[in-house]
Amino acid sequence: MKTEKQKLVIIDANALVHRAFHALPPLTTKDGVLVNAVYGFTAILLKVLKDLRPDYIAAAFDVKAKTFRHQEFEAYKATRVKAPDELYQQIPLVKEVLKSFNVTIFEQAGYEADDLIGTIAHLKSVDRPEIETIIVTGDQDTFQLVDNNTKIFSPHKGLGETILYDEQVIKEKFNGLKPEQLIDYKALRGDPSDNIPGVKGIGEKGAINLLNDFKTLENIYQHLDSKKISERHQKLLKEHEKEAFLSKKLATIITEVPIKFDLENCRLGGFDKTKVIKLFQELNFKRLMTQLANLDSKLQIKSGQGGLFDDVQKHKNTENLPTGRQAQKQNYILVNNEKILKDFLTNLKKQEEFCFDSETTGLDPFSAKLLGLSFCWQKNQAYYLPINAIAQIKNDLLLIFKNPKIKKIGHNIKYDLAVLKESGVEVKGIYFDTMVASYLLNPGNRQHNLDTLAFIELGYQMQPISDLIGTGQKQINMSEVPLEKLSWYSGEDADLTFQLYQKLKKDLENEGMFGLFEELEMPLIEVLADIEKNGVKLDLKLLNKLSQETNQDLELLEKKIYKAVGKKFNIASPQQLKEILFEKLKISTVGLGKTKTGISTAADELEKLRGEHQVIDLILDFRELAKLKSTYLDALPKLINTKDHRVHTSFNQTVTATGRLSSSNPNLQNIPIRTKRGQQIRKIFIAEKDYKIVKADYSQIELRIVASLANDKNMLSAFESQVDIHTKTAAAINDLKIEEVTPSLRRQAKEINFGVLYGMGSWGLSKRTGISSQEAKKFIDKYFQTYQEVKKYLLETIEIARTKGYVETFYGRRRYLPEINSSSQPVRAGAERMAINMPIQGTAADLIKLAMIQIHQKLPKVSPATKMILQVHDELVFEVPAKEVKKVAEFIKNAMNDVYKLRAPIATETSAGSSWGETQEL
Repeated sequence: MKTEKQKLVIIDANALVHRAFHALPPLTTKDGVLVNAVYGFTAILLKVLKDLRPDYIAAAFDVKAKTFRHQEFEAYKATRVKAPDELYQQIPLVKEVLKSFNVTIFEQAGYEADDLIGTIAHLKSVDRPEIETIIVTGDQDTFQLVDNNTKIFSPHKGLGETILYDEQVIKEKFNGLKPEQLIDYKALRGDPSDNIPGVKGIGEKGAINLLNDFKTLENIYQHLDSKKISERHQKLLKEHEKEAFLSKKLATIITEVPIKFDLENCRLGGFDKTKVIKLFQELNFKRLMTQLANLDSKLQIKSGQGGLFDDVQKHKNTENLPTGRQAQKQNYILVNNEKILKDFLTNLKKQEEFCFDSETTGLDPFSAKLLGLSFCWQKNQAYYLPINAIAQIKNDLLLIFKNPKIKKIGHNIKYDLAVLKESGVEVKGIYFDTMVASYLLNPGNRQHNLDTLAFIELGYQMQPISDLIGTGQKQINMSEVPLEKLSWYSGEDADLTFQLYQKLKKDLENEGMFGLFEELEMPLIEVLADIEKNGVKLDLKLLNKLSQETNQDLELLEKKIYKAVGKKFNIASPQQLKEILFEKLKISTVGLGKTKTGISTAADELEKLRGEHQVIDLILDFRELAKLKSTYLDALPKLINTKDHRVHTSFNQTVTATGRLSSSNPNLQNIPIRTKRGQQIRKIFIAEKDYKIVKADYSQIELRIVASLANDKNMLSAFESQVDIHTKTAAAINDLKIEEVTPSLRRQAKEINFGVLYGMGSWGLSKRTGISSQEAKKFIDKYFQTYQEVKKYLLETIEIARTKGYVETFYGRRRYLPEINSSSQPVRAGAERMAINMPIQGTAADLIKLAMIQIHQKLPKVSPATKMILQVHDELVFEVPAKEVKKVAEFIKNAMNDVYKLRAPIATETSAGSSWGETQEL
């Protein structure tokens, strides 16, 4: 079998730091230290390790001193604009990152990083020509070093993409020039960025043509009288001969810098993982830590190469363990005989708290089969009970799980509750969920999975599930995994969850957030588990009817689109759509955003083009309809549970940065409320026979919250007197009496009322309402004259965010906003909008969660047969016995209104009907 070629990677550190600094918005640590260049550089480093999998690695830096080139030409780089101090201040941190990975750093006074790179590449080629060299850089100066064994790996389009340059790619890029000719190319054309003069008057095309004809600068001057050289170029070359050869000298990378280079000292691996993790934590690089966690298993696959972290974990069943893991004294016990089972049960009964984890055959708790349970109450020790062992002590386990005084700990424990409930086991005493704890502490993070948290918080790299079940077509079911391997895997899950619990509980207490966690988020888990278990019935006849109608509507829209543009094309293809809109129809692209492949045709970009051509409206309608069809009409039948014939949506507690819940399978939050088809889709969700759907919706809750937070008397009085707030606002900003406000003016005022909560300015309001920016500015100014305390509150909130680095809700939920102090105006403005919105939207989320908990606790006494079945934004949905609708609706309304005493009265609107989309006000 052909072995993979060994690689030496040389990093052009200064070039990458500059690229990263300018590619990324200002990012800061919690202490306010700017780290955007460090972050970008580290992201590239991790990509290099993942994609290139080097055997050896080195980095070269410039030294802050003049080089031999300055002695040759005093004005060398004299025109270059000095980079901001904020960039140079980050270089020591970049070096810290490299040192933490044991990357050898080279720098030498009198020479540039390029010279060091050239020298290292040359020395390696002499001593070890069989090893491939890859230079990682952000500029083109080192292109001249490319040969049959040296390539350039360069970031492209910011930092998101990369290009690998070999001899052929460079020849294509420079119209036939070889890499070594790029020195002569610079000699002729010059390089303004380095103030290399070149031959004034000879541009890119002229330089390439001359070198394609004569190959080198020297040969050009030997044939100055050639007819292939125009009279103009001959004159310019003669006048600037001295500058041409000086430029060649300046552009040539030195490959003989006097440095000590030992390839073995650059071998990758063997560094201290805990040191890397600690540094990443200090720099707040939590997203990059996720990539770091996955690196080792990728790199150690190479034949004969150890992992990045060169300490192998020891265990009595080492043949079942992955390699490249840290040494621990883990004792994960498979309960497979009577004695071990007896010892386990005896110990379990003594515990006041324990962690548990379930192993199943799938991800859907309502269809998955339970394979076993793991338990942990002591670091590095766990027990795994296969299903047959569980059966032997099921009665004991039932009592232990049902005992609310025994604290239960888990990770994504809602799943485990559902699985156990399907097996007839009720769980009480749910005390701590490490996934939810991580979310509260880091609401801006998107990943709170156990593997990532174990790595970030504990520096422990867990066994990937792919080690057990494989990937792709060869993937097996968990039930096929050998028991010993499954025992280890599950024991590790329980153990690491228990260790995370010990750490994250302290973190919550230190941050003053344990009350929010204990009183709101943890009790909510049981509520959500029951909602998911309850599910909701679907009207399949209506669903099929809507699906057929939607297909017909899509076909009709398709024909209209083809007619409008004069030809058929793939409407779903962004590339074909771009060709139609911007090439065939010549629609202007001014003001449109761009993607990696050119002008964006995303919905929000096409919205900017409404009115430019009739086809824009048709395409937007087509897209919306197609999305509704694929997301709901096509997907819902596949989501119906075969046991109870209901759909069980999943509610996600750890996704949004504001604290709101989200849902998936299906995503109920995205069903449009105002469109006809969206309303029809809601009608698919129906009640069982002899039951009704009851909706309870907080009325204008966010405005009531902002009135309360700001203590604005004008806004509070409107709510207290039950005057419609949008009508009152319309009257105030238009100098009208309440009765003179038209529906159109009320809609305008509504946009302002809610727009303020999202930090919307005059431009945004003009786009939303169709009025001019001047009119919008006048309305906003008048708005803040009317609600002066709201204006004061918004400014104070932004100032608090700047001072503290975060904003919070009534209940203490936080959102960290380090970007609020950014030197970049767009980044800062975005953070200011988040600072305004989060306390309002987050408090609304807290209120409805509190209401859900209280209703869940009290509802069984009011109506045992009533079920809470959905939660969407500010709305709760119930399935209620038809005879009890009024009684239950009144109870729900009172519970939601009384959940918290705001300065403004809370109002809840209730309605009932046979479906979610067709209810009458109660």
